[in-house]
Amino acid sequence: MIKKIFIGIGLLLMITGVFGLSYTYHIDHRTAESLSAYCRIDFQSSHTVEGKLEGAVLTIWDWRYDSAKLKNEAILYTDGDAWEMKAATKQTPPPHASRDHAWQNENKLFVELPRASLPAIRKAETVRFRFYYDNGQTIDLPLNAPDLEYWKRQVQ
Repeated sequence: MIKKIFIGIGLLLMITGVFGLSYTYHIDHRTAESLSAYCRIDFQSSHTVEGKLEGAVLTIWDWRYDSAKLKNEAILYTDGDAWEMKAATKQTPPPHASRDHAWQNENKLFVELPRASLPAIRKAETVRFRFYYDNGQTIDLPLNAPDLEYWKRQVQ
């Protein structure tokens, strides 16, 4: 009788572990059709006192269960033209302030877009953003239509 209980508990633990591992793998390797569907993004432009555009910054928050860290590099594509950038990155292990992602690693990427890319964003029909993790994973996603229009308005 005790042997059957231990076998039952063992099987239950194995099944729970398999489902738990597949769930966390699915979250860390999720697919999305656009950048804002994959992670949280914040795009802001800055202007001089005279109202002239002087720059733009992009911040990305991505939450994952694995401990892979963001690399300090990113690429912005505007209609196929590549703009390589150095990024500042930070990983905050759980637990942290985010209630929705309390048990995941918070990965933050901050990049200042090259000034030469701003007119290209204004004219672009498609904008893609690529960033990398140190485990070899590459995230390369386009902006959706509302985000692209927002970016264009920001760089006017």
